[in-house]
Amino acid sequence: MTRLGMLTPSSNTRLEPATADLLRGAPEITAHFSRFRVTEITLSAAGLGQFDEAPILAAGRLLADAKVDAIAWNGTSAAWLGFDRDEALCARITEATGIPAATAVLGFREAFTRAGIRRVGLVTPYTGDVQEKIRANWGAAGFDCAAERHCGLSDNFSFAEVPEADVAAMARAVAAEGAEAVAIVCTNMAGTALVEDLEAELGIPVFDSIAVTLWAALREAGADPGRITGQGGLFRL
Repeated sequence: MTRLGMLTPSSNTRLEPATADLLRGAPEITAHFSRFRVTEITLSAAGLGQFDEAPILAAGRLLADAKVDAIAWNGTSAAWLGFDRDEALCARITEATGIPAATAVLGFREAFTRAGIRRVGLVTPYTGDVQEKIRANWGAAGFDCAAERHCGLSDNFSFAEVPEADVAAMARAVAAEGAEAVAIVCTNMAGTALVEDLEAELGIPVFDSIAVTLWAALREAGADPGRITGQGGLFRL
Protein backbone atom coordinates (compact mmCIF):
# COMPACT_ATOMS: atom_id res chain seq x y z
CA MET A 1 0.00 0.00 0.00
CA THR A 2 1.22 3.49 -0.89
CA ARG A 3 -0.37 6.41 0.96
CA LEU A 4 0.02 9.90 -0.49
CA GLY A 5 -0.65 13.08 1.48
CA MET A 6 -2.06 15.94 -0.58
CA LEU A 7 -1.88 19.58 0.54
CA THR A 8 -4.90 21.25 -1.03
CA PRO A 9 -6.10 24.85 -1.53
CA SER A 10 -9.25 25.34 0.56
CA SER A 11 -11.41 26.57 -2.35
CA ASN A 12 -10.35 23.82 -4.76
CA THR A 13 -13.14 21.50 -5.98
CA ARG A 14 -11.40 19.74 -8.90
CA LEU A 15 -8.41 18.17 -7.21
CA GLU A 16 -9.91 15.45 -5.03
CA PRO A 17 -12.32 13.92 -7.57
CA ALA A 18 -9.72 14.12 -10.35
CA THR A 19 -7.09 12.42 -8.19
CA ALA A 20 -9.61 9.70 -7.29
CA ASP A 21 -10.25 9.14 -11.01
CA LEU A 22 -6.52 8.88 -11.72
CA LEU A 23 -6.19 6.26 -8.98
CA ARG A 24 -9.28 4.28 -9.94
CA GLY A 25 -7.23 1.48 -11.50
CA ALA A 26 -4.64 1.38 -8.71
CA PRO A 27 -6.44 0.47 -5.47
CA GLU A 28 -3.11 -0.11 -3.73
CA ILE A 29 -2.47 3.68 -3.86
CA THR A 30 -4.55 6.00 -1.69
CA ALA A 31 -4.65 9.80 -1.47
CA HIS A 32 -5.35 11.72 1.73
CA PHE A 33 -6.06 15.45 1.76
CA SER A 34 -5.37 18.36 4.10
CA ARG A 35 -6.53 21.91 3.30
CA PHE A 36 -5.32 25.39 4.10
CA ARG A 37 -6.88 28.67 3.03
CA VAL A 38 -6.38 29.81 -0.57
CA THR A 39 -9.17 31.85 -2.16
CA GLU A 40 -7.54 34.16 -4.68
CA ILE A 41 -4.66 34.09 -7.13
CA THR A 42 -3.26 37.61 -7.38
CA LEU A 43 0.05 39.39 -6.92
CA SER A 44 -1.37 41.50 -4.08
CA ALA A 45 0.02 41.24 -0.56
CA ALA A 46 -3.09 39.33 0.51
CA GLY A 47 -2.86 36.97 -2.44
CA LEU A 48 0.83 36.22 -1.94
CA GLY A 49 0.46 35.95 1.84
CA GLN A 50 -1.74 32.87 1.46
CA PHE A 51 1.41 30.89 0.65
CA ASP A 52 3.33 31.63 3.83
CA GLU A 53 4.90 28.47 5.22
CA ALA A 54 3.16 28.27 8.62
CA PRO A 55 -0.33 27.11 7.53
CA ILE A 56 1.16 24.81 4.89
CA LEU A 57 3.42 23.13 7.44
CA ALA A 58 0.53 22.81 9.89
CA ALA A 59 -1.51 21.00 7.22
CA GLY A 60 1.52 18.84 6.41
CA ARG A 61 1.92 17.78 10.04
CA LEU A 62 -1.71 16.61 10.05
CA LEU A 63 -1.00 14.45 7.00
CA ALA A 64 2.03 13.00 8.76
CA ASP A 65 -0.33 11.62 11.41
CA ALA A 66 -1.73 9.36 8.67
CA LYS A 67 1.77 7.92 8.08
CA VAL A 68 1.77 8.88 4.43
CA ASP A 69 4.73 7.93 2.24
CA ALA A 70 5.05 11.36 0.60
CA ILE A 71 3.47 14.79 1.02
CA ALA A 72 2.66 16.82 -2.10
CA TRP A 73 1.69 20.48 -2.46
CA ASN A 74 -1.14 20.45 -5.01
CA GLY A 75 -0.78 24.10 -5.91
CA THR A 76 1.07 26.09 -8.54
CA SER A 77 2.12 29.15 -6.52
CA ALA A 78 5.81 28.59 -7.20
CA ALA A 79 5.09 29.03 -10.90
CA TRP A 80 4.91 32.78 -10.21
CA LEU A 81 6.89 32.87 -6.94
CA GLY A 82 9.86 30.90 -8.31
CA PHE A 83 11.06 27.29 -8.25
CA ASP A 84 13.23 28.05 -5.23
CA ARG A 85 10.09 28.70 -3.18
CA ASP A 86 8.95 25.09 -3.62
CA GLU A 87 12.45 23.73 -3.12
CA ALA A 88 12.55 25.44 0.26
CA LEU A 89 9.00 24.31 1.08
CA CYS A 90 9.83 20.67 0.37
CA ALA A 91 12.88 20.88 2.60
CA ARG A 92 10.82 22.39 5.43
CA ILE A 93 8.06 19.78 5.11
CA THR A 94 10.59 16.98 5.29
CA GLU A 95 12.39 18.64 8.20
CA ALA A 96 9.08 18.99 10.08
CA THR A 97 7.66 15.53 9.33
CA GLY A 98 10.49 13.25 8.20
CA ILE A 99 8.49 12.52 5.03
CA PRO A 100 9.68 13.26 1.47
CA ALA A 101 7.83 16.06 -0.29
CA ALA A 102 6.88 17.00 -3.84
CA THR A 103 5.04 19.85 -5.55
CA ALA A 104 3.19 20.47 -8.79
CA VAL A 105 5.68 23.05 -10.06
CA LEU A 106 8.79 21.01 -9.29
CA GLY A 107 6.98 18.12 -10.96
CA PHE A 108 6.47 20.19 -14.10
CA ARG A 109 10.17 21.05 -14.19
CA GLU A 110 11.15 17.40 -13.80
CA ALA A 111 8.65 16.25 -16.44
CA PHE A 112 9.83 18.88 -18.95
CA THR A 113 13.44 17.91 -18.32
CA ARG A 114 12.86 14.17 -18.61
CA ALA A 115 10.85 14.66 -21.83
CA GLY A 116 13.34 17.15 -23.33
CA ILE A 117 10.71 19.89 -23.59
CA ARG A 118 11.85 23.48 -24.14
CA ARG A 119 8.83 25.14 -25.82
CA VAL A 120 5.90 24.94 -23.41
CA GLY A 121 2.32 25.85 -24.30
CA LEU A 122 1.13 27.51 -21.09
CA VAL A 123 -2.61 27.21 -20.33
CA THR A 124 -3.99 28.75 -17.12
CA PRO A 125 -7.11 30.42 -15.73
CA TYR A 126 -5.04 33.28 -14.28
CA THR A 127 -4.83 37.02 -14.86
CA GLY A 128 -2.35 38.53 -17.30
CA ASP A 129 0.08 39.76 -14.66
CA VAL A 130 0.28 36.35 -12.99
CA GLN A 131 0.73 34.73 -16.41
CA GLU A 132 3.63 37.06 -17.19
CA LYS A 133 5.35 36.15 -13.91
CA ILE A 134 5.05 32.46 -14.79
CA ARG A 135 6.45 33.06 -18.28
CA ALA A 136 9.39 35.01 -16.83
CA ASN A 137 10.19 32.44 -14.13
CA TRP A 138 9.91 29.46 -16.42
CA GLY A 139 11.74 31.25 -19.21
CA ALA A 140 14.67 31.88 -16.87
CA ALA A 141 14.77 28.14 -16.21
CA GLY A 142 14.98 27.41 -19.93
CA PHE A 143 11.31 26.77 -20.70
CA ASP A 144 9.98 29.13 -23.38
CA CYS A 145 6.29 29.88 -22.78
CA ALA A 146 5.75 32.20 -25.76
CA ALA A 147 2.66 30.13 -26.69
CA GLU A 148 0.15 30.87 -23.96
CA ARG A 149 -3.54 31.26 -23.19
CA HIS A 150 -5.17 32.41 -19.96
CA CYS A 151 -8.71 33.20 -18.77
CA GLY A 152 -8.11 36.39 -16.77
CA LEU A 153 -9.63 35.03 -13.53
CA SER A 154 -8.45 35.59 -9.96
CA ASP A 155 -11.09 33.91 -7.76
CA ASN A 156 -9.76 30.43 -7.07
CA PHE A 157 -13.22 28.84 -6.84
CA SER A 158 -14.09 30.15 -10.30
CA PHE A 159 -11.22 28.29 -11.95
CA ALA A 160 -13.13 25.01 -11.58
CA GLU A 161 -16.03 26.45 -13.56
CA VAL A 162 -14.04 26.97 -16.77
CA PRO A 163 -15.62 24.40 -19.14
CA GLU A 164 -13.57 21.47 -20.38
CA ALA A 165 -14.27 22.59 -23.95
CA ASP A 166 -12.58 25.93 -23.24
CA VAL A 167 -9.55 24.24 -21.70
CA ALA A 168 -9.27 21.94 -24.72
CA ALA A 169 -9.53 24.92 -27.10
CA MET A 170 -6.69 26.70 -25.29
CA ALA A 171 -4.55 23.55 -25.49
CA ARG A 172 -5.17 23.30 -29.23
CA ALA A 173 -4.29 26.97 -29.68
CA VAL A 174 -0.89 26.74 -27.98
CA ALA A 175 -0.10 23.50 -29.82
CA ALA A 176 -0.84 25.26 -33.12
CA GLU A 177 1.74 27.92 -32.18
CA GLY A 178 4.54 25.36 -32.04
CA ALA A 179 4.57 24.21 -28.42
CA GLU A 180 6.38 20.94 -27.80
CA ALA A 181 4.08 20.17 -24.86
CA VAL A 182 0.97 21.66 -23.29
CA ALA A 183 1.07 22.55 -19.58
CA ILE A 184 -2.32 23.06 -17.91
CA VAL A 185 -1.13 24.96 -14.87
CA CYS A 186 -3.73 25.05 -12.10
CA THR A 187 -4.93 22.24 -9.84
CA ASN A 188 -8.49 23.62 -9.92
CA MET A 189 -8.93 23.52 -13.70
CA ALA A 190 -10.71 20.84 -15.73
CA GLY A 191 -7.76 19.38 -17.59
CA THR A 192 -7.10 15.95 -16.13
CA ALA A 193 -9.77 14.02 -18.03
CA LEU A 194 -8.75 15.65 -21.34
CA VAL A 195 -5.16 14.43 -21.44
CA GLU A 196 -5.46 11.12 -23.28
CA ASP A 197 -7.69 12.49 -26.06
CA LEU A 198 -5.66 15.68 -26.49
CA GLU A 199 -2.37 13.79 -26.71
CA ALA A 200 -3.83 11.52 -29.39
CA GLU A 201 -5.18 14.53 -31.29
CA LEU A 202 -2.21 16.88 -30.97
CA GLY A 203 0.67 14.41 -31.04
CA ILE A 204 2.50 16.13 -28.16
CA PRO A 205 2.55 15.59 -24.38
CA VAL A 206 -0.16 17.25 -22.31
CA PHE A 207 0.84 17.78 -18.69
CA ASP A 208 -2.03 18.57 -16.31
CA SER A 209 -1.22 19.95 -12.85
CA ILE A 210 -3.24 17.37 -10.91
CA ALA A 211 -1.65 14.47 -12.79
CA VAL A 212 1.80 16.05 -12.51
CA THR A 213 1.47 16.35 -8.73
CA LEU A 214 0.39 12.72 -8.40
CA TRP A 215 3.28 11.62 -10.64
CA ALA A 216 5.77 13.61 -8.56
CA ALA A 217 4.32 12.31 -5.29
CA LEU A 218 4.59 8.70 -6.44
CA ARG A 219 8.22 9.25 -7.38
CA GLU A 220 9.00 10.76 -3.96
CA ALA A 221 7.23 7.85 -2.27
CA GLY A 222 9.44 5.40 -4.15
CA ALA A 223 6.47 4.01 -6.07
CA ASP A 224 6.29 3.35 -9.81
CA PRO A 225 4.20 6.00 -11.61
CA GLY A 226 3.65 3.41 -14.34
CA ARG A 227 1.07 1.84 -12.03
CA ILE A 228 -1.23 4.60 -13.33
CA THR A 229 -2.35 3.54 -16.81
CA GLY A 230 -4.52 5.12 -19.48
CA GLN A 231 -3.93 8.64 -18.16
CA GLY A 232 -1.38 10.04 -20.60
CA GLY A 233 2.28 9.69 -21.42
CA LEU A 234 3.43 11.44 -18.25
CA PHE A 235 3.11 8.25 -16.20
CA ARG A 236 5.44 6.46 -18.62
CA LEU A 237 8.29 8.99 -18.23
